[in-house]
Amino acid sequence: MKAQPPTEHLINGRDYVTSENKSILRYLRDDLHLTSVKDGCSEGACGTCTIIVDNRAVKSCVLTTKLAQGHDIVTIEGLTEREQEAFVYAFGAAGAVQCGFCIPGMVMAGAALCRRTPDPTDLEISQAIKGNVCRCTGYKRILVGIKRAAAILRGDEQIDPSAERGDNYAVGEQIFRVDVRRKVLGFGKYPDDMTEQDFPGLSYASAVRSKYPRARVLSIDASKAEALPGVVGVLTAADVPHNQVGHLIQDWDVMIAEGDITRCLGDAVALVVAEDAKTLERAKKLVKVEYEPLEPVRSIEEAKAPDAPRIHDSFFAFGNTVELADNVCQSRHVTRGDAAKALAESAYTVTQRFTTPFTEHAFLEPECAVAAPYKDGVKIWSTDQGAYDTRKECAHMFGWDDTPERVVVETMLVGGGFGGKEDVSCQHLAALAAYKFGRPVKCRFSRQESLYFHPKRHAMDATFTLGCDKDGNFTGLDCEINFDTGAYASLCGPVLERACTHSVGPYKYQNTDIRGYGYYTNNPPAGAFRGFGVCQSEFALESLIDLLAEKAGIDPWEIRYRNAIEPGEVLPNGQIADCSTALKETLEAVRDVYYAHPGHAGIACSMKNAGVGVGLPDAGRCNIRVEDGRAVIYAATSDIGQGCNTVFLQDVAEACGLPLSCIANGECSTEAAPDSGTTSGSRQTVVTGEAVRGAAFLLRDAMLAIERGEAVCDDRVSAKGDGVTHEFADGTTFEVSAEQLTPGHAVHPKHPAEALRALEGHEFYYEYLEKTDKLGADVPNPKSHICYGFATHVVILDDEGRVEQVYAAHDSGRVINPIAIQGQIEGGVLMGMGYALTEQWPLKDCVPQVKYGTLGLLRSTDIPQIHAIYVEKDEQLPVAYGGKGIGEIATIPTAPAVQNAYHALDGRLRPNLPLADTYYSHRLGRD
Repeated sequence: MKAQPPTEHLINGRDYVTSENKSILRYLRDDLHLTSVKDGCSEGACGTCTIIVDNRAVKSCVLTTKLAQGHDIVTIEGLTEREQEAFVYAFGAAGAVQCGFCIPGMVMAGAALCRRTPDPTDLEISQAIKGNVCRCTGYKRILVGIKRAAAILRGDEQIDPSAERGDNYAVGEQIFRVDVRRKVLGFGKYPDDMTEQDFPGLSYASAVRSKYPRARVLSIDASKAEALPGVVGVLTAADVPHNQVGHLIQDWDVMIAEGDITRCLGDAVALVVAEDAKTLERAKKLVKVEYEPLEPVRSIEEAKAPDAPRIHDSFFAFGNTVELADNVCQSRHVTRGDAAKALAESAYTVTQRFTTPFTEHAFLEPECAVAAPYKDGVKIWSTDQGAYDTRKECAHMFGWDDTPERVVVETMLVGGGFGGKEDVSCQHLAALAAYKFGRPVKCRFSRQESLYFHPKRHAMDATFTLGCDKDGNFTGLDCEINFDTGAYASLCGPVLERACTHSVGPYKYQNTDIRGYGYYTNNPPAGAFRGFGVCQSEFALESLIDLLAEKAGIDPWEIRYRNAIEPGEVLPNGQIADCSTALKETLEAVRDVYYAHPGHAGIACSMKNAGVGVGLPDAGRCNIRVEDGRAVIYAATSDIGQGCNTVFLQDVAEACGLPLSCIANGECSTEAAPDSGTTSGSRQTVVTGEAVRGAAFLLRDAMLAIERGEAVCDDRVSAKGDGVTHEFADGTTFEVSAEQLTPGHAVHPKHPAEALRALEGHEFYYEYLEKTDKLGADVPNPKSHICYGFATHVVILDDEGRVEQVYAAHDSGRVINPIAIQGQIEGGVLMGMGYALTEQWPLKDCVPQVKYGTLGLLRSTDIPQIHAIYVEKDEQLPVAYGGKGIGEIATIPTAPAVQNAYHALDGRLRPNLPLADTYYSHRLGRD
């Protein structure tokens, strides 16, 4: 940075002096270690770095130390205690906190408003935070939180200390999330918040990335970079023991070697490590790479061409090398009955082609990892969706497949994921540098690097044909789904599979023929994204249903109701719908509002699985250890904002009768906690939740034994179950009465805290694994998944075509946390609305033409009225207290419901996303 005369700053009431002209964001974080100020983009686009300057909210990344001289600067650390407590309580009570990365910026924007306007209106609040992006909550909970904080600061409302204390933290109670305080006040640590204070001698790593989506790397010259003082070293592919990683398929080069061909713009060519961030950026510019640019493969159509260059010649998966003859990465064929015959005999059929674009997760926290030498390997502090997945990929890179424990991964706070953090991004690079150079290393993506690198939602090009009889009963579906999976497989196979299996919808017909193909191109890779392929295929199906209803002379609500699945009936995949199925009830919940807005209302239904299913092993594991009088839950699960860590605490509180003060989440790491799977597929509430409950029942039984005066074995108590039977490690079985599986009916110790203290040091372990059938299993009624959630959304447009209201009726089983589910639904709805109307990912010759601020993300001033409706049946599944998860399904029905609303308004089908000719089209550069 350019030297300047010393500048003086008043920050949080203290005087500071610096001679360096840099952004106030970097000064606050790097020099003063005020890490509540988050760095989400450094482009002035996201608002996570918001501070108060002279009582006004300012984005600190666009303010320099020179320009800030003489101004009064306040961060969260400098708010008054009264302000801090008001926002902690208000945001907790409103359910405003999910991943938490945007929250300090929201708090500062809200605090600045409250200082100027003690009694702000809803409009004033939404205007105050319109420069701040939240990808999780849909903004409404944050607006409610700021309004309540203002009321507390005025003295019109009081803080209830018992709410945060959690004396009754049981299932179904209105409880605060366990992480509210540390996220609201900004002291909870994400990986980028770890500094030289945590790791003396910390170095910094960043990749030199390809300038071209497809080019041959002719030479790499790092000599000038290596000679620069402060540079620790430069690594290339030659320094990587095994130069490929991948979540399921190992096809992703850690770095592109000399002589090899790049596959997308984000490919790493060299990794530079330096003692400080400034030297790092200088050194990267000194690495000279010579390329031979090659013609890229831009689309599915180009990838299909017989003379198309192959993006990959082969890949490694599940212990085998697979040779490729073309650009098909993965394919699936899902059939049942005779679709061709059924469609030929149908009274009505409709056929339509649909396309959907790549979309960006836009999580607020860019990828970051810190790694350091550890024992005989390396330890990684990471932001990801599965610690054991990261361990597996990094161990494979090191050639340690037989000794993966040499890599230890600890998951820190995760600033949003939505599927975009399932693959390794910077974790393996930090680990490689730390191990090679024997020192701690931080590797953090810039926002643009994040946009170029991590997998997106797959672009889809599909053709669907749906038929029905004269009464509107569905008869059969035929469809071909083509996905652009970009340069690397990521999770192409499972996502494609889910798109195919869910393309049939939550209805009762038995003739389907679904063909799915995922193609490699030179576009940025595609992988998991909230909805996991179902957003694409359900957009097509639900839009098509309205066309079929029109042809059959039946209204859209009625045709869905006639075909809606009910308990005991058979889904199109052959699975028998379980007792908790409540799709019809969600339709009934929105019936009146749908019919009250003729010509302005669109409707769509959806279903979404919980758990991996389809015959794959998907265990939930939990170990509860009594430490310092608390039941500490160890399960290596990533809470990416959905709130599973809070749900686990509720499960233990419900089973054991303990208050929150006697329960805690333990370290989420591969060293301290058992593998409980990836945070994906809406599985944690159900799969890990049942494991937590199983371990909690073992603890509860020991607590009861203590109260009876019985001796308790000092050895760890271990058991497993499959949702029906329970078995101790020695093979003996035991039962938990059906009544105790229902919240409010457990048998608790009379003095639970006292009984718990008597078990100090004891451990209780439980593994839950429920069998499912593989895809295409030769059984009459295969069980594809543990359970499904169901939903119906109704979107209402005003006369100008603006989305005015959304009614979102959800069957997510039993509501475990009523405060949290509200924000999950609202956030999912707004994400689905953006997918339908404003979000885009333009590419030119495989090069993204976007920055964070041009993605088309909806802001606080864009939100409609969102009405979340919870449908709970009396009879629920016996696992996990009946919860089924809400994380993914909240997004799925919104886009087709929006399309169907426009179809109702003007009679036009809009088969391509984002939708054309809408109130919002000006945001897409369309007239």
